[in-house]
Amino acid sequence: MERGPMEMDWEELAPVLVREAELATPLYEQAADWLRTLLGGSEERAAGQASVRRVWDVGSGPGVVTCLLARAFPHAEVVAVDPTPELLARARDRAARLGLADRFRTHEAELPDDDLEALGTADLIWTSKVLHHVGDQRAAVALLAARLRPGGVLAVAEGGLPDRVLPRDIGIGRPGLQARLDAAQEEWFAQMRAELPGYRDTTEDWPALLAAAGLADTTSRTFLLDLPAPLDSTARDHIAARLSRAAEQYADLLDEADRATLTRLTDPTDEASIAHRPDAFLLTARTVHAGRAE
Repeated sequence: MERGPMEMDWEELAPVLVREAELATPLYEQAADWLRTLLGGSEERAAGQASVRRVWDVGSGPGVVTCLLARAFPHAEVVAVDPTPELLARARDRAARLGLADRFRTHEAELPDDDLEALGTADLIWTSKVLHHVGDQRAAVALLAARLRPGGVLAVAEGGLPDRVLPRDIGIGRPGLQARLDAAQEEWFAQMRAELPGYRDTTEDWPALLAAAGLADTTSRTFLLDLPAPLDSTARDHIAARLSRAAEQYADLLDEADRATLTRLTDPTDEASIAHRPDAFLLTARTVHAGRAE
């Protein structure tokens, strides 16, 4: 949620965030099904999880997953929590279009600076790819865990596997581009984390962090998104945008040859680009860690 020194323009990224979340909807639906099993037995699931009355999506962005959670828990009031007013406006618009506005709220707040006590408590708190933007991740987990009702679940989606979008040898540039992008991303990520306000070096053992916050029954599950080649235009546009951003973000961490390859891959007029390649695919895995309040 927190931008920090290596600032991101979330409003500008909003269309990318929407497209990414929509492409990953099958993955998030699997995660929601799993969360339903953690929040109750088969009889409650058959009754539409009536016991789940409040759901928060912390770091909701434009609200794609928030709305998915609203559908997964049809008896719940759902709250999109984010520090960016423009993204929250998109979330409200999306909820209205989907007929969810009567039980959909937004709340402007940023971890770890803003207190969430005004929101009360929740049966399910979901946060995805947010806590790695917070300097003190241990404190952030504890803050969220403290807002759970007895029996409530905190679900933290962090980690998994990097996206895979191309074969090792793509016929242009030096083979192994994806591995070098992964290495550049790790270096960029470490620098980003180190420059966050209040940064504390934390071993990212998420089940242990959940347990340290007083949660029980900690568990993890990984969900796969597999979009094989050939991709449709939406998935191609998403990959091209991600590679364009990587070329900009990691420019100083890549050599000239790899930068040239990325230029070709993201130029729609180039026959070797993502826009035209028959071998482009999207394969990724997201891990969700969960713990229950006693």
